[in-house]
Amino acid sequence: MSKDSEVDMKDVELNELDPEKQPMTGDGQAAGGEKNGSVKVKVPDEDVAFTGLSKEELMKVAGTPGWVRTRWVLLILFWLGWVGMLAGAIVIIVRAPRCKPIPEMNWWNMGPLYQISDLQAFSDGLKGVEKKLDNVNQLKVKGLVLGPVHTVQADQPNTLDLKQIDPTQGSEEDMLIVLEKAHKKGISVVLDLTPNYPGASPWFSDNDLNNVVNDVQAAAKHWLGLGIDGIKISGLASAANAVDWSGLQGAVQGNDTEDAKKLLMGVAEGVSATELSQLVNASSADLVLSDLLSTRSQGGERINALDSLHPHQRSLAWGLGATQRDQLSKRAASQALIRLYQLLLFTMPGTPVFNYGDEIGLQMQGDEPPKMVWDIETEPQEGAAVNETSEAQRKEYIAVRKWFKSLSDLRGKERSLLHGDYYSLQSSATSLSFLRLWDQSDRFITAVNWGNAPEMLQFKLPQTEGVELPQSATVKMSTDPELEVDSTVPLDKITLGPGQGVLLHFPYTG
Repeated sequence: MSKDSEVDMKDVELNELDPEKQPMTGDGQAAGGEKNGSVKVKVPDEDVAFTGLSKEELMKVAGTPGWVRTRWVLLILFWLGWVGMLAGAIVIIVRAPRCKPIPEMNWWNMGPLYQISDLQAFSDGLKGVEKKLDNVNQLKVKGLVLGPVHTVQADQPNTLDLKQIDPTQGSEEDMLIVLEKAHKKGISVVLDLTPNYPGASPWFSDNDLNNVVNDVQAAAKHWLGLGIDGIKISGLASAANAVDWSGLQGAVQGNDTEDAKKLLMGVAEGVSATELSQLVNASSADLVLSDLLSTRSQGGERINALDSLHPHQRSLAWGLGATQRDQLSKRAASQALIRLYQLLLFTMPGTPVFNYGDEIGLQMQGDEPPKMVWDIETEPQEGAAVNETSEAQRKEYIAVRKWFKSLSDLRGKERSLLHGDYYSLQSSATSLSFLRLWDQSDRFITAVNWGNAPEMLQFKLPQTEGVELPQSATVKMSTDPELEVDSTVPLDKITLGPGQGVLLHFPYTG
């Protein structure tokens, strides 16, 4: 082997030496890059397990006096804490104000009733009613009052057939379809069986009264057997004097089931608040619709009627025009007043009753039932000629319907409005106000001014009532542009504009 080859072999052997065995370089490091004096220690892969104390060692420690005292102290502290929490819970329960029991409520107390007295004007008969139920359901109504739809000629008792539907209104099959769809939506259906509805007197004459009441009784059994949820009759004061009035009561109220009660609803016209109270007791009708709001135009008269009748609130229904099956617009000259009366009806004690079209402020045209207006949400087509008057009317219909829906929704949610106690506040010739409250729920104050001048209102309650008003309240709903929603107003002095209404609320404070 040549010398050059020997030299090369030595270089290879030197390069293959361990880094630790390689000669040091000039900067004090080995050729492999390790620092001088570095030592590599190999750590075992297995972790050392901590075994803790053995049983014998634990028992020896546990028996020492220090640990015994510590355990006793911890045990005593635990039980003291537990007993303390139990005692605190008992004190809280005892001292907390008790919830007032909810009064018995029937379906007709839970929301507004919606009368469709002329099915042709509403939707071209019963078939149209079925198609419009989705629209009606948006109003949160609890019941429909249909008709009268039976056949009769005015003031001719021999033509009366309470089981036969006038062919111009529809058929029995159509009625059953309406019933089925309404019930699926949680809406009850009441049938108006007022016998002589197109004539001068609802019961023809005094001589016919007893026989006609028997006819109504037989018809009630027929329709209730088909699924109708109640009947309505006008002229309750006369009917309640019939010999067989109790038989009619039994035919309706005796059909109650565990799931739902049947409604016997009567209309009382032209009676005072005192007479109305007596009629509610004497007739035992489930719901009595009064015209007191229409016949009493003074604020003081209306508030006095409410004061005397509010103990009967679950048996009373209210409307303006509802007793005569007229639209609200017949009693309210403007859309602003329509909204004002909607506010009043939804917040006063009792069941509000509206006629079809009241939710949009439908205007009557003479004495004929007005044709219902649909599709108010449809905007004019782009580029089409627009009648400014018609467009303004359409937008007003939308605004009134939105107001109606908000009130209906609020009444269904707030216990104070649904079945709360009632306290009258201030009234004048053209205004009134009252307080509604229930237990620990939010309180509400309704104030309306249907006059032509502003009213200065000061809300005060007598000390004897045992209820205190706060210094201020929040505006919940308002038709008055000076009283903005969510603004805070003082209760000792508030100005309500002419033709305006406001709903205030404040929380329960204990």
